[in-house]
Amino acid sequence: MQWYLAKIVYRIICGEGDHTPQFDEQLRLIFAEDDLHAFNKAQMIGHREQDTFLNCRQSPVQWKFINVSELHLLDKLIDGAEIYSQIKEEDDADNFTHITNLKASHLLSEKAERFLETLKN
Repeated sequence: MQWYLAKIVYRIICGEGDHTPQFDEQLRLIFAEDDLHAFNKAQMIGHREQDTFLNCRQSPVQWKFINVSELHLLDKLIDGAEIYSQIKEEDDADNFTHITNLKASHLLSEKAERFLETLKN
């Protein structure tokens, strides 16, 4: 088992979403067998921690999981701990979401390929 740092991306939607698109990029520690399992575990955390609540104005706020855009092998630390979070405002929400999903697809493909290579050896 090894430690990984994963970047999990959420979109923050307040009320009807008629505001500048906001995204929260969180760095999370993941403890997994290999990078493919780390990627999948980070995605499960992202889905599990989506949330909807009322803000101080009683308007709904939704934290919607987008995907995992980065994954890095680390030394031992605490499983699932949030290391870093950054809320971003983007002019083009669809483009930001698309790029995040492209990064996730690339990561998944790369990690699955590496995992299959280890099975061959």
